[in-house]
Amino acid sequence: MLVQVVDVWIPMDDGVRLAVTLYRPDAAAPQPVILEALPYRKDDATLSYRAEYERLCREGDYVVARLDVRGTGSSEGIAVDEYTEREQRDIEAVIAWLADQEWSSGAVGMYGTSYSGFNSLQLACRRPPALRAIIAIYATDDRYTDDVHYGGGALRGIDLVDYCHYMTAFNALPPVPSVFGDGWKDEWRRRVDGTEPWLLSWLREQHDGPYWRNGSVRAAASGDGRDDGYDRIECPTMLVAGWADGYRNNSFRTFERLRGPKALLFGPWSHMSTAYSLPGPHLDLVPEMITWWDRWLRGMENGIDQEPPIRVFVRHATRPEPDLAIHAGEWRYEPEWPPNRLVERELAPTRNDVVEVVPHGGVGVDAWISCAGGLPWGQPLDLRSDDAWSVCLDWSVDDVMAGAAAVEVLGHARLRTRVRVAAPTAQLSAKLESVFRDGTSALVARGVLNLASRTSMAEPTSMPVGEWCDLELELEAGSWVFPADHRVRLALAGGDWPNTWMAPNSAPIEVDLAVTRLIVPVLDGASPVDRIPTFADAGGFGRTGDPSEHDDGRSPTPRWQIERDVLARTVTARTHYGNVDDHYVDDYRGAVSVSQADPAIGTAEAATTVELRWPEAVVRSEARLRFRSDAERYEVEIDLDVDLDGTPFARRTWHESFPRHLQ
Repeated sequence: MLVQVVDVWIPMDDGVRLAVTLYRPDAAAPQPVILEALPYRKDDATLSYRAEYERLCREGDYVVARLDVRGTGSSEGIAVDEYTEREQRDIEAVIAWLADQEWSSGAVGMYGTSYSGFNSLQLACRRPPALRAIIAIYATDDRYTDDVHYGGGALRGIDLVDYCHYMTAFNALPPVPSVFGDGWKDEWRRRVDGTEPWLLSWLREQHDGPYWRNGSVRAAASGDGRDDGYDRIECPTMLVAGWADGYRNNSFRTFERLRGPKALLFGPWSHMSTAYSLPGPHLDLVPEMITWWDRWLRGMENGIDQEPPIRVFVRHATRPEPDLAIHAGEWRYEPEWPPNRLVERELAPTRNDVVEVVPHGGVGVDAWISCAGGLPWGQPLDLRSDDAWSVCLDWSVDDVMAGAAAVEVLGHARLRTRVRVAAPTAQLSAKLESVFRDGTSALVARGVLNLASRTSMAEPTSMPVGEWCDLELELEAGSWVFPADHRVRLALAGGDWPNTWMAPNSAPIEVDLAVTRLIVPVLDGASPVDRIPTFADAGGFGRTGDPSEHDDGRSPTPRWQIERDVLARTVTARTHYGNVDDHYVDDYRGAVSVSQADPAIGTAEAATTVELRWPEAVVRSEARLRFRSDAERYEVEIDLDVDLDGTPFARRTWHESFPRHLQ
C-alpha cells in the first residue's frame, strides 16, 4: 500500500501556526486519525519514527498525524515549558481540525511514548469530543514525584545532565527551512530570544503544588483542591509499562482508578521500544495498537474488550548486568487490579535495637538510575558494594510465606518505621533486593524519601531534631519471584546518589528496628486465568541474549563511567553518547559528582551539541550546564551558543541561585 506523506499547517486562535506531517493510506473512504504530539523535531531528530507511522498506515489503514508542539521543530511560537495549558489547548484544536477533514472519519486517537504518552493522558482528561481512545506508553500521572524532577520530594540527580539539560539546546534549534519557508531565520531569532531553559523553572518549584499538578492526572498527595484526573478520563485507555522504565509507578494505580474501558500491558522493558529494549523479551507493539484502535476508533468487535485486561511479564530471579539482554520470566493474564489473591506480608527485623544510617556520598552508584533506557542509561549492577554502606535486614523466603517453594512479589512494597534525626533535613533510601546464594544482590524495587516531605510533598516541614518520628515510604512498583534459596533484603541508606541529589548534611539517622516493618505484596495462589498471552513476533528487531548485539553502531560509543578521586574524596558518574549521520549530529556529555566528606557538596556539568546539515544552511546549537550545591543553595550557570554556517548567530547566558527549600 502506498502511503502519502503531506506537510500541513494548522492555525491556532492566536495566529500561531503548528506544523503537522500527515501519513495517509491509499484508501477511498475516510479513516480514523492517530495523533502523536512531541517537542522532539519530527523532520530531523526523530525522523526515524516515520517507519512506525507508515506501518500504522499500511497495516491498519489509519491516518497518522505527527505534530511539532508550539515553539519546537518546524512549528511557530515559543516553548515556554513542557505540558503548558497553552500546549494542551493547541492539541485540542489540532484534534478538532483532524476530525473535520474530508479524509477523516471524525474519530481521533492519541498515543505515544514518554512525552506523547503524558499528553495523551492530559488530553483524555480534557475530553475533546473527537478523542475516542488513547494509548499511553511509558507515561506518568505525577509530574512532581514520578518524573525526572523530584523523586520522593528530593531533587533528581543524574537527570540534570540529560533531558533536564539537553532540551535547552533542542529548543534553540530553528524550524526546518524546506518546511517553514521564507522567514525561518526570523522565527529562529524569536525562538532563541524568547526561550528560557526549562530547568530554571523546575528549580524554582522545589515542592509540589499547582505548577506540578498542571499536566498531572493524579491529584497532589496532600490535596490541592483539585479532583483526580482519573475521574475525568472516559475514553478507552491502554497503558504500556516496563519494569526497567522510570514511569512504571502510575501503571497499577491509574489502571485501578480508570472508569472506562482499559487495558494494561506491563513488560520487562526499559525506556526503549518494546521491539529492541534492554532488557527483553521483546514484542512488536504495532499489531497490539492496531487491535486497540480497531475496537475503539472503528467499533470492530474483535474481542479485545473480552480478554483479561492486564497482561504482565512476571520477572524471575536474574543476575544483574548493566546491559542485560533478556530478563528471565513469564507472561500472564490478570483479570483485575489488585488481584483477589494479593496479600500483604509484614516482615519484622530479627533485631530490636536502634541502628544508625549514615549518609555517604556515592551510596546508590551500583543502582545507578531508576529509569533505564538506551545506553549509557543502563540497569542496576550487583548491589553488594552499595549494601556495604547500608543497614541491611534479611529474611528467608520461608519467613515471607512458610513452606513456599518460591514467593512472588507484585506491586508496591512499603517501609513503615520510626526515625530520629540530628538535622532538620535528611533522606532515607530503601531498596528491596534479591540475594543469591553466592551473595550477588539484585535490585527488585527502590524508594527514597526527603524526610521533610514525609506528610506532604506540597508543604514540607523540618524534621524535629532529636525526636522520634513515624513515617512510611512507598517503594516503586516491582515484580519478582524469589526462589526458595534466595534471601529477601531491605537495604536502608541515607541517600540514593546519583539517582537523587544528596541531603544538605551528613548527620546520621537513627532507625528503631523494634517498630520497623517491611510490607511486601505477595501473590498467594495461581492466576484464575489459565491461558498465556501471545504476541506478534518482534519482526526481527528483537535482540537475543548475545552481549555482542548490544553495540548499536552509534558513534561515539556510549560511555558510563564511575570515577573515585581518593584524595579529593569525591565520586563522579560520567556519561557520553551521541549520533552521527550525513544530516544530523548530536553529542551528549555529562558528569555529576558528590563529596564523600560532605555530601551537601555536589556538582553537575553537561554539554549538549546538535548540528543540522541542510542544503540551505548548517546550524549548530550547544548548551553547557554548570550546577553546584552546598548546604544552602543550588547555583546554576547555563551558556547557549547558536551558530549559522560556522559563524555566531546568538549567544545567551543564564546564572541563577536557588535557596534549598528543605531539599
